[in-house]
Amino acid sequence: MIIDMPTTNTAKVNAKIVELRQQGGAVALGRVLTLVIVTDDGEKTEEAIAAANEASREHPCRVIVVAKGAREAAPRLDAQIRVGGDAGASEVVVLRIYGELVEHGETCVIPLLLPDAPVVAWWPFESPEKPADDPIGQLAHRRITDAATDKDPVKALEHRRVSYSDGDTDLAWTRLTQWRAYLAAALDLPPYEEITSATVAGQTDSPSTDLLAGWLAAYLKIPVRRVPSEKNAPGINSVVLERKSGAVSLSRPDGKVGILRQPDQPDRRVALARRNVKDCLVEELRRLDPDEVYEATLQGLARVNAEEPVPAET
Repeated sequence: MIIDMPTTNTAKVNAKIVELRQQGGAVALGRVLTLVIVTDDGEKTEEAIAAANEASREHPCRVIVVAKGAREAAPRLDAQIRVGGDAGASEVVVLRIYGELVEHGETCVIPLLLPDAPVVAWWPFESPEKPADDPIGQLAHRRITDAATDKDPVKALEHRRVSYSDGDTDLAWTRLTQWRAYLAAALDLPPYEEITSATVAGQTDSPSTDLLAGWLAAYLKIPVRRVPSEKNAPGINSVVLERKSGAVSLSRPDGKVGILRQPDQPDRRVALARRNVKDCLVEELRRLDPDEVYEATLQGLARVNAEEPVPAET
C-alpha cells in the first residue's frame, strides 16, 4: 500500500503512520533499526529503495528516504508512506524535499526516527566528503557510503582514508568479503610459509581493488603492487601472493567464477560473482560497532606500491 501526502509536514506524516499501525496491528512493529537513505530525487531513488526492501527481510526496519529535489524551488515537503507488499518487511517513508529544506534534511528525519533504536545512514550514490560531519551522519551509529558510485571513485576513497570516523564503512569494502575469506583460507593450509610480496590487479577506477591491496599491506606488512588488469575487466581481476615454494593466486577472469591456484595442488573453482548492493547492505546492517579492519585497511592504502614494507601504525 502506498499513501501519497503532497505538501505536508512531519507531524502529519507521523500521525498517518500511527493511524496505519492501528489499522494494521503489528504490521508496523518489531523494527530493529532506522535506515536513512540520502540521495537526489530521481530514477535511482527507486533502486536504493528496492535494495533496502530486500535487506529489510533480514533486518526489519523503518526506512526513511531523504530524496533531495530542486534547490531553487520554494520550500516544500512531499511525503509518501509505503507499507505491506510495497515495503518488504519494513515501512518506507519517502521524503521529497525542495528549496531550503534540501540543506536541512535532518530536520525532517529526526521526528520520524524510531525511539531507542540505532540509526544507520546510507548514501547509495554521491556522498559527503566526511560522512561523520554531515548533519544526518551525526544522527547515525553507522554510516554507509559506496565509493564505486561516486563520480571519481579513487578520489572518494582518498576522502574516506583521511576522514575516517568510528562507524564509517563503504560497500566497496563489503564487496571484498569473499576475496578475503578465500585468501585467508588458502594461507591456513601448508606449507605455512611467509608471504614476501603481493600483486593485486583490477579495473583502474575500482576502489575495491585498492582496498584489497591496502588490506594485504596493512596485515601482511609486505610490499604490495596495485596494477591495472590487462583487459581492464570490471572490479578485481586477480591477486598473487608470492612465497618461497611458489605463488598463491586467486583470479576471476569472467567476473563470476574464481580460480584458486596453489603449488602442488589442483586448481579450485570457487564462487566469486560480483556482489549486488542488497547482499552488501544486508551484511553491513548486521553490525553497528566500529569496523577496525576497515580502518586499518584505509591506512594500509598509503603503503601500497612501496618498495619496502612500512610498519603498521600503533
